[in-house]
Amino acid sequence: MSAPLPVITPELLLRAYEIGLFPMAEDAEDPTIFWIEPEKRGVIPLDAFHVPARLARTVRSQRFRVEIDKDFDAVIEGCASAFGARRQRTWINARIRALYRDLFDEGHCHTVEAYQDETLVGGLYGVSLGAAFFGESMFSRARDASKVALVHLVARLRLGGYVLLDTQFVTPHLATFGAVELSRPAYLLRLKRATTVHPSKNIWARRLTGTQALALVEGAAPI
Repeated sequence: MSAPLPVITPELLLRAYEIGLFPMAEDAEDPTIFWIEPEKRGVIPLDAFHVPARLARTVRSQRFRVEIDKDFDAVIEGCASAFGARRQRTWINARIRALYRDLFDEGHCHTVEAYQDETLVGGLYGVSLGAAFFGESMFSRARDASKVALVHLVARLRLGGYVLLDTQFVTPHLATFGAVELSRPAYLLRLKRATTVHPSKNIWARRLTGTQALALVEGAAPI
């Protein structure tokens, strides 16, 4: 279900997330944005996140240096470029870039970035509201870079006391990590509970090794 958006502000965008909506555009050149409210909503249960053995070895090896909130503009550009390479169009248009940049400046949007030396090779961004994190997009220019970023995201969400990781939809890729579909009523119930919880904000400044991130994902005590 979708409907055209009016002129929106970062505050209105957060309110939309709070009631189960998120925005998309047809492509980068179209200035129109639409509200999306899927009948089935994808989530990754934070207490059942699955890390394949090969990926766990990569995370532990520290092949990538993981940074948080270092370069929002480069991450959203990477996400837009990755979508364009796969399907010739991206839903990340200029209005979306500006809105999420404003959310980033206000502390409501975060990036997880994977570097090789000084080169950004993968990452993701999403919106934080209460104890819910809404994953928006991810990209990878090196094998497993975005997957490592996702592991580090889940580790921090668990550390901070988050209770909902929204993926919008379930893809075969996300299903390998344990993503499941919820009906709209079930999702809205979880969302309402999540937005009343106040998680720790210090997680975005924490540095974690790969071994520490894996331990947190697997349910180890906070470090």
